[in-house]
Amino acid sequence: MFVDEVILDLKAGDGGDGCMAFRREKYVEMGGPFGGNGGHGSNIIFKVDSGMNTLLDLRLRKIIKGKKGANGEGKGKHGRSSEDIVVKVPEGTVVTDLETGFIIADLTKHGQEAVVATGGRGGRGNIAFATRSNPAPSFAENGEPGEEKRVKVELKLLADVGLVGLPSVGKSTFISRISASRPKIAAYHFTTLRPNLGVVKTKDNRSFVVADLPGLIKGASLGEGLGDKFLKHIERTRVIAHIIDMSAFEGRDPYEDYVTINKELKDFNESIMNKPQIVIANKMDLPNSKENLEAFKKKLPDVKVYPMSGVTGEGIDEVLIELANMLDKIEKTPLYEPEKFESHILYKFKEEKPFSIYKESSDTWVITGKEVEKLLKMTKFSSDESALRFARKLRRMGIDDELREKGAKDGDTIRILDFEFEYKE
Repeated sequence: MFVDEVILDLKAGDGGDGCMAFRREKYVEMGGPFGGNGGHGSNIIFKVDSGMNTLLDLRLRKIIKGKKGANGEGKGKHGRSSEDIVVKVPEGTVVTDLETGFIIADLTKHGQEAVVATGGRGGRGNIAFATRSNPAPSFAENGEPGEEKRVKVELKLLADVGLVGLPSVGKSTFISRISASRPKIAAYHFTTLRPNLGVVKTKDNRSFVVADLPGLIKGASLGEGLGDKFLKHIERTRVIAHIIDMSAFEGRDPYEDYVTINKELKDFNESIMNKPQIVIANKMDLPNSKENLEAFKKKLPDVKVYPMSGVTGEGIDEVLIELANMLDKIEKTPLYEPEKFESHILYKFKEEKPFSIYKESSDTWVITGKEVEKLLKMTKFSSDESALRFARKLRRMGIDDELREKGAKDGDTIRILDFEFEYKE
């Protein structure tokens, strides 16, 4: 089964918890803190495997979870970091963060990889918190939570030339004649159900990759038929080869076919129309084809048309030479502009609070915010010193002041996630 788009929920591994321990050895006076740090949680990495050509494996997974890092131990032992989770994907895979809309990775080369979700760092043991003023801290940290992301994974085929046209115009026959690709070909009104790739070699030993992009009908860009599923594959191609049934065998007008397909391309993504296009008049071996070709040229005098027959092979070499000549003049360019990528976001300094507070009931206040929630998850409340450190950090963030301004009173309940605290001035 050909699968070219899946939605995945990713949860990178949490960091291991830091350890609170003290050195208690005979003859070692005032041994001090001896708890090690936790290990790093596993990252989720997408890596290109050129042997793959579908996202079927990911469709069956849905949720990918990383492993937690090992906890720190006494005697200053640090926890082991978890192994990264490597997800293999085909060449041409694009990973988009559904929450932000930014592209995390565009993977186009064998072996290329990208960290899509970062594992949490290990929590610090009490050794790490020792200072001159507090040489024996009695607290440690929990591990940092790993990143959670909902992503769209799309396969956009890597091809130099994209074949477009209405069903039964001969795209599959053409690609079977010029390459080793063997798509299903039928002698009735039929549309291919999956894209086919073929490597082409011309008479003068130039080679390029051609993709047969199926399912285009009127309304494809709006979701009719299968066209909207496959139109995205044309975005990577450098040249569009528009194949037209010049025999009008199925009762369609060749000129109307040409207008219909170009409209669908434009409606799907207007920038596609900036790509160079070659018009191929197919089925020239059938009756009425020559007359229809002359009528077609009169309506589009500025468009150069290359006649051929996918069945007999006549004219195919000339088409391939022209495609190779066009590709020689066109540089390969990135599919996306840099500002579309998550790594190129320009962060500007803004006076924004890292939290928000709202009143849920007469005596209950709820605090939300990623920074506050992460601080809570990384705090071990098993010791008074750790709880006091948590309270001091909230105070430095300005939470106490804002609660007071909003009218919080002694005894009110303060909730962060599932934890509740009592407010005191």
